Amino acid sequence: MTPKVVIIGSGFSSLSASCYLAQLGYEVSIYEKNNTVGGRARQLKKEGFTFDIGPSWYWMPDVFEKFFNDFNTSASDYYKLDKLDPAYRVFFEDGESISIEDTLEKIYAAFEKEEKGSAAKLKKFIDAARSNYDIAIKNLVYRPGVSPIELVTKETIKKVGQFFSTISKEVRKEFSNKKLIQILEFPVLFLGAKPSDTPAFYSFMNYADFGLGTWHPKGGMYQVILGMKKLAESLGVTIHTDAPVSKILVDNGNATGVVVNSSTINADIVLCGADYHHGETLLDEKYRQYSEKYWERKTFAPSSLLFYVGFDKRLKNIEHHNLFFDTDFDVHAKDIYDHPKWPENPLFYANFTSVSDSGTAPEGMENGFFLIPLAPGIEDTAALREKYFNKIITRFENLTKQSVQNNIIFKESFCVKDFIKEYNSYKGNAYGMANTLMQTAFLRPKLKSKKVQNLFFTGQLTVPGPGVPPSLISGKLVAGLIESQCKLSKQPKLQVV
Repeated sequence: MTPKVVIIGSGFSSLSASCYLAQLGYEVSIYEKNNTVGGRARQLKKEGFTFDIGPSWYWMPDVFEKFFNDFNTSASDYYKLDKLDPAYRVFFEDGESISIEDTLEKIYAAFEKEEKGSAAKLKKFIDAARSNYDIAIKNLVYRPGVSPIELVTKETIKKVGQFFSTISKEVRKEFSNKKLIQILEFPVLFLGAKPSDTPAFYSFMNYADFGLGTWHPKGGMYQVILGMKKLAESLGVTIHTDAPVSKILVDNGNATGVVVNSSTINADIVLCGADYHHGETLLDEKYRQYSEKYWERKTFAPSSLLFYVGFDKRLKNIEHHNLFFDTDFDVHAKDIYDHPKWPENPLFYANFTSVSDSGTAPEGMENGFFLIPLAPGIEDTAALREKYFNKIITRFENLTKQSVQNNIIFKESFCVKDFIKEYNSYKGNAYGMANTLMQTAFLRPKLKSKKVQNLFFTGQLTVPGPGVPPSLISGKLVAGLIESQCKLSKQPKLQVV
């Protein structure tokens, strides 16, 4: 009889795992608590405007392409990709800005213009980052985090020192210009930790940024989810929405199914793609691997205060992606990681997909997505949300030299409480568990439960880590572990180790 797999949640990692498992011959069903698929990657449509509610950056296009290639398809079969030029623009406190364009040569020139001699330093830095990227993709991120031995290869041994230095140290060895340092430290924020706590090896994110570029799926990031949903269903996956799982059933140490809307769904294998901490609370306490103290000790990626704003005019002096580094990053970082509280003067990010994708806003108008990184677990009230919107929109007007507040048609917000309510997110974190040295690879929560047979986990809190490309990879890794355990398929095993 064909083993039945039940997957909790329908985010990137769950959809990825469902495709691999269905391809291998399993009967796969997904149960999603919300009314649309995608987990954190959802979409808001209002008055002719379209917003990606969650992920908004498309980096590492090779990982997406590799995923679709595994099913003899291509990303282009499901959505159209455009490379952004410029990739993004960074605003600084002196009112100046630097645009990161679409080729390395243009970026070298921008650095050289800012600080004489920096182009040669950047080339050396990016060459090392490219080497790290190749090693990460070929030797590390596609490994399931079962054992530290996975990390030991001829290539990684040569890089061992970079796991004991940090991004901040390595950047500051070569660069003294504050603006260039901020630009080079920015990409590792996707990994959920301060650059001063992130191993230097993760400079491969700089190559992902400068070397591979920033892309945009026409229609928004949700088009990727719709493409994966279409692929999954074509492989035989059944997807249920409005179907919250309230319990993982265990009998004699084996996962036997889940409870959905008071109904028992039997299964041979249960895979939790929801927030890992939440997934463990669906078990009786004796079957949980990690205590509340364990989760409290871990470094989580930030939460976020998000605004989705419709403007009744086109805006000036902006790009598709914009970073506002006009305040002290170190102070803001301490307010997230060291002494969690609302930051007095936060950095923020603004995204206007309508700049390059006209279909995401009515003609002559602009859609704005604003994001302030916050510490998870802090107070979240309507008054605080409004206070911080006023802070950033005033700075936005000053830095982009335009008035916009009287041109707001509507604004919607999303913050800590919403991450908890909508995604069962631990303390309302937005990106999962940070990739610090002690939270890398085999040191992260495991893909396979240590206490319950036939129970597995996938997503941003487990291997390989936070972000959309790692989530795609996480789905493949856990499918490989399930196949290794069940040995159902007569096909060659998934190449994940």
